[in-house]
Amino acid sequence: MVIGIDISQMAYENTGVANYLFNLVKELLNSDHKNEYVLFYSSFRRPIQNSKFKTQNYSSKVKIKSYRLPPSLLNLLWNKLHIAPIEWFIGDVDIFISSDWTEPPAINAKKATILYDLIVYKYPKETDSKIIATQKRKLNWVKKECDIVFCISESTKKDAMEILGIEEKKLRVIYPGI
Repeated sequence: MVIGIDISQMAYENTGVANYLFNLVKELLNSDHKNEYVLFYSSFRRPIQNSKFKTQNYSSKVKIKSYRLPPSLLNLLWNKLHIAPIEWFIGDVDIFISSDWTEPPAINAKKATILYDLIVYKYPKETDSKIIATQKRKLNWVKKECDIVFCISESTKKDAMEILGIEEKKLRVIYPGI
């Protein structure tokens, strides 16, 4: 099986999202000896080599597809227009896991996403209006298209059910590790 993962949020090193994503991918690669991985990375100003994630130990089962696209362009393509499937960027994958910012359409891949919190719904006055708009558009596509949603806590899972109306059977908790 080929698993695609959006690791673009790792551009923002030492944030909770970047650390969670890095450790999740690292542990998947260390423990999964069957599957291949295609890691999608896009940042206009932050090249992948600035990330602490290295594929040298995993080169036989990992490919990185890196692009220098601004997040605003991907927000337009994927969250607003919902065009340009992820497979156009990374090739065919069986599963694609999105992270924090955008929700690309897929041609054939099953889709999953990681849900960190629902701050944009719970505390909108403390959040920038552009972030709120982007996150709400992304979450709208998550509700419609994702086969599974990984939540970082039981609280986030509860919020996903109550605020977004996502069925419990689609939600799985994967706690942040050390």
